[in-house]
Amino acid sequence: MKALVSIVMGSISDLPVMEKAADFLNELEIPFEMCTLSAHRTPGAVAEFAQQAKGRGIQIIIAGAGMAAALPGVIAAHTTLPVIGVPINSGALMGVDALYSMVQMPPGVPVATMAVNGGQNAALFAAGVLALTDAKLAGKLDDYKKKSAAKVTQANEVLGNVKYDFRVI
Repeated sequence: MKALVSIVMGSISDLPVMEKAADFLNELEIPFEMCTLSAHRTPGAVAEFAQQAKGRGIQIIIAGAGMAAALPGVIAAHTTLPVIGVPINSGALMGVDALYSMVQMPPGVPVATMAVNGGQNAALFAAGVLALTDAKLAGKLDDYKKKSAAKVTQANEVLGNVKYDFRVI
């Protein structure tokens, strides 16, 4: 099956965060591709990737990067596809620099930005966009939300059994 989502990261060191996106897409059976590109070290390859993505059938791009985090913005500059940025916690500023880089894009170059290390939410957001035109996927997302709610209910049942042990001294 042809990939609908592309997961791109600035460095292989970003894989622990970005594989959470891959795992969630796999759970929902959404075909994806994954690669490493650098906005600073391979700018031509980034531009070529972004310009050719739609022609390859990609419908949405998830791009993770740390530090200066130019990758999502550079991709967004070269495509009309929706781009979701995932700031990666790396370096002295713990991902805040990457977050600011992504949320402060100029008009005309939007990047939907998740929380620092928010790979799973990026995949959930991508699935939500794809579900707008895919009823089967929309049903899977509804099931996911119901399962998430059930986990909270179950946790409260467990916590309801925890009681304060009052002792007089």
